[in-house]
Amino acid sequence: MSILKDAISSQLGAEVRFVEGYQHPARTIFCIVPQEKFVDAAKAMKKAYALLAAEWATDETTFGRGYGIFACYRWGHEYLIVKTETAADAPVFPSLTKHFLPAWRFERQIQSLMGVMPLNHPDTRPWIKFEDWPEDAWPLRKSFDASKPMPRVEGEYKWTKAEGEGVYEIPVGPVHAGIIEPGHFRFQAVGEDVLNLEERLGYVHKGIEKRFESLSWDEGYRLAGRVSGDTTVAHSLGYCMALESMTGCNLPERVHWLRALFLERERIANHLGDIGAICNDAAFAFMLYQMMRLKEMLLRTNHALFGHRFIMDRVVPGGVAVDIDTACREVILAELDRLSKDFERLVVIYEENPSLEDRVRNTGMLKPKRAREICAVGIVARASGLNLDCRIFNPFPPYDQYDRLELGVPVMITGDVHARTWVRIQEVRESIRIIRWILDNMPDGAISAPVAAPFPDKAGFAAVEGWRGEIIYWLQSGPNGELNRCMVRDPSSVNWLGLERAIHGNIVPDFPLCNKSFNQSYSGHDL
Repeated sequence: MSILKDAISSQLGAEVRFVEGYQHPARTIFCIVPQEKFVDAAKAMKKAYALLAAEWATDETTFGRGYGIFACYRWGHEYLIVKTETAADAPVFPSLTKHFLPAWRFERQIQSLMGVMPLNHPDTRPWIKFEDWPEDAWPLRKSFDASKPMPRVEGEYKWTKAEGEGVYEIPVGPVHAGIIEPGHFRFQAVGEDVLNLEERLGYVHKGIEKRFESLSWDEGYRLAGRVSGDTTVAHSLGYCMALESMTGCNLPERVHWLRALFLERERIANHLGDIGAICNDAAFAFMLYQMMRLKEMLLRTNHALFGHRFIMDRVVPGGVAVDIDTACREVILAELDRLSKDFERLVVIYEENPSLEDRVRNTGMLKPKRAREICAVGIVARASGLNLDCRIFNPFPPYDQYDRLELGVPVMITGDVHARTWVRIQEVRESIRIIRWILDNMPDGAISAPVAAPFPDKAGFAAVEGWRGEIIYWLQSGPNGELNRCMVRDPSSVNWLGLERAIHGNIVPDFPLCNKSFNQSYSGHDL
């Protein structure tokens, strides 16, 4: 029984066509609807309480078709992809913005990079595409030559304005004082009270999705691992799982367990850094230094055991590039003992510091209703009452062994800076427990399997719980079996929307604290 399949079937009847054998894995439901029913499909998903996970477009002119428009919905463990098509000489499609808030930016990005217009979209400004690019430059079209430099034209980005007595504007960025990626934040405020925040991203747009099209299937995992450098394991894992689903690759069981080990180590390291950075933005630098000390311990162990501080390029198509032995196991266990002991002492300091508590409680609140509206994922979702985690709802071994692993997912409802910090604290504890369990129960066996080339005109899908949240990869093979399209949806693609809403009702000096508690990826979002 599929709740989403039943919902769209009852709404559209014979006008929805379910396709088997195209989308992999088979449990990911795929259907095609007429363009005039694309919005009706969204209404059915909204009624079924589904979330919009991603929306993207493909140039299918090489197949003799026009453009494909895709919307991916999720509910619990189910994912359903709806496709509609538009002619090459009439590149338009109906907007979903009235029903799903994330479509606001998904569709602006489709228009900016693919040149397919969302009809009745309330905001036609470019997104990710610079205003100084030529208006008719659409990088994701097959006709676009990425080897040639882009000519520059004069353009202007029209910011949202707030007017009234005492209202003034504060531009922040795009270049920041710290060693972080660029992003522009523009506030309207009265005194220190924030009325509105608008984000402008795209300053680190690297053309990643276009670059995938020039790579072989065997090379793609390396680029995926560099989409967002602090999430290299989860991104490369998403790419590999999507490719493996397309080819029917049967992985040795040990591979899954090693991938889970890498994933949890990545989660711990980043959470430690974030907890320290949040405290630092509340003027409690002691916690930053101590958490970074613990993070550095993990990174050095990664380098010693796996050859890279961030375990980059160790998840490969068909398996992993490095194994562990008994000596490695003992090193990790001893490290976790030291880490856990020091971490718990620091958590007590965090809890018992009244000045810190005053800054993080009731600051930057994203209420559960708002979190659901933006279809939030990961830390942001779980801190705002949404129990979402791909390790439970879209698991691979060993996460699918519920009765043995007993994975605990921390969920809070206050949605403030403290909640996002506390979710991280709880996840560090849980990841330490999971790694110990993996090391005690990991099966023997090979660490790789051959991966065949995909057949032409097939698609692969994967959803992986990175440390920020759900990461989605969607791959499409071309007419000759080549890599035709790689769509990447980083958690930041939806969670950035949450920061704009969480800052309302706060004061300007609290913005760095709110921003750090979200800590979204500029690079992973901008692609």
